[in-house]
Amino acid sequence: MKIRVGFGFDVHQLQEGKEFWLGGIKIANAKKGAVGHSDADVLIHAICDALLGAAGKRDIGFNFPDTSSEFKGIDSKILLARVMDLLKKENYTIGNIDCTLVLENPKINPHIDTMKLTLAPIMDIEVSDLGIKATTNEKMGFIGREEGVCAYAVALISSKVQS
Repeated sequence: MKIRVGFGFDVHQLQEGKEFWLGGIKIANAKKGAVGHSDADVLIHAICDALLGAAGKRDIGFNFPDTSSEFKGIDSKILLARVMDLLKKENYTIGNIDCTLVLENPKINPHIDTMKLTLAPIMDIEVSDLGIKATTNEKMGFIGREEGVCAYAVALISSKVQS
């Protein structure tokens, strides 16, 4: 069995009047939303980068460039599904994923279960194999000033090595 680990990170600016998509769901009580070429779902983007990195498939920007009109405004769940297609072609399966969101507002805890229920089926994993945590930046830096949001993700993937 071949086991690989990948790390993902993503960051987006926040802006008033934008929808806030996070973990595949729209956060209805958000006063600001993330700015990006796609729906700017920072959590899914970090997960995609972790999975792509573990498989040696470069990063989300290489695979889904922001210079392509194909990806303008795209739902990041579609990008995650495409990442999964790439992994399945290489016979990789996910062991688990662990993520951390960093933002001041809104509070994410009430949304974590819905995020997990939304994302786990796309990745063909159990809900218990997806960890999502959230923290603040203690009012420091661009995150503390509510100018941005970031996410970190680690993914464990494996494949059976053919002899």
